[in-house]
Amino acid sequence: MRKLICLIAFAGLTACGGSGDGVVVSPPTGPTACSVDGQKQFVLDQLFAWYLWNDLLPTDINIGSYATAEELVQRVTLELGPQDTNGNPIDLFSSVGSLAADTQFFGEGKFEGFGFSWRFVDQAQTDLRITRTFAGSPADLGGLGRGQQVLSLNGRSVTEISASEGISAFFDANPTVTFEVQPLVGAVFTPTISADIVTIDPVPQWRIIDAGGGRMVGYFELSTFISTANAEFETVFAAFKAANVNDVIMDLRYNGGGLVSTSELLGDYLGGSVAQNLIFSSTEFNADRAAQNNRTELLELLGSSLSLSRLVVIATRGTASASELVTNGMIPHVDVAIVGDTTFGKPVGQIGLEFCDKILRPTSFKIANALGDGDYFDGLPVTAGCAAADDLNFAVGDDLDPNMVAAMGYIDTGACPVTSVPINNFKAPSEQRAAERRAPRPAHRELLDAY
Repeated sequence: MRKLICLIAFAGLTACGGSGDGVVVSPPTGPTACSVDGQKQFVLDQLFAWYLWNDLLPTDINIGSYATAEELVQRVTLELGPQDTNGNPIDLFSSVGSLAADTQFFGEGKFEGFGFSWRFVDQAQTDLRITRTFAGSPADLGGLGRGQQVLSLNGRSVTEISASEGISAFFDANPTVTFEVQPLVGAVFTPTISADIVTIDPVPQWRIIDAGGGRMVGYFELSTFISTANAEFETVFAAFKAANVNDVIMDLRYNGGGLVSTSELLGDYLGGSVAQNLIFSSTEFNADRAAQNNRTELLELLGSSLSLSRLVVIATRGTASASELVTNGMIPHVDVAIVGDTTFGKPVGQIGLEFCDKILRPTSFKIANALGDGDYFDGLPVTAGCAAADDLNFAVGDDLDPNMVAAMGYIDTGACPVTSVPINNFKAPSEQRAAERRAPRPAHRELLDAY
């Protein structure tokens, strides 16, 4: 039985609950507790108590300098929190969000949106493409699909929007959008799509690949680490074990994180047999909270744990947080290769503190593997020779997908084949991401990189 249920996400991590361990913080009380000033004071008090870098915060922070609790947590952590060697903020994750939306997403795998992800495929950020749609979502039903180019939104060119408020801000502000779309094959079409409740299948696909010579390879794609994935893991890994799978390809290219409890469960399926009772991860809080909250997670043997030999992780710059936790946690125990691109770089997580109708998620702990390795703010590096493009001309997991070609090559030979496909997984630079974080956004939007 796990003693602590935690959440680690690209945008925020809610940690805490379980059998007596975990974080218990009383919400503010009294007639002014949920006033604007009451909320700001609660947030500031909890930052001093739980923020991983609370030693950087000056004692004279004035809540009057911030309009809302949301603005306070974002400005304080961006402006006063740690910075990298280029002067850019490291903590892009602390936030205040809706408690109802948070509960719906992590408990039910649902969010309100269009149900698609996108990225630019050119450095100038003029060519915007759909990378994926969630099955049954408004985007899916409206005809959007992987690889399609978005030419305009509500009659405005992508170039104009990108140079003005930004694509993310546009979708946040417009619940109904008319898309002008060029498909991979065929004529331009213009669907009008409205945001609605999207239900995520956390494991959208999995299969067993016959690699020849009696070798079976397990492949699965994981969208995000949410509780609805837990039952699907048992189905997938029971089938893998029955087929004598020893090598696994784990497709995390669009996975920005999620629940630590789900990542630990996945670790048990992957490593519980070959590394039973060995360290999967360690969690460290700030000096004021370390004695009561630091913990070490050991790998547990489950009925469907694999005798894993090789683990290949398909990654992009959007692969973050809990995805990195699992990847990093397995490195000391099996042969791990990362194909595609270097990961995002988020070796820290957030706890969840409820107040009024909101949830505060301050970055509160850092994580490391059994070797003590955990300072990967620059990302977990792609394995030498294994860089590959997320080529939008191919379906995710297709046999000809450059990432799958590289992954299967590594499993077959211990090295990735030479590829001439250009790497065009362009993401916004860190300073742009930091600027965008100044406007509060729902946690799932950053975690999924989806709208």
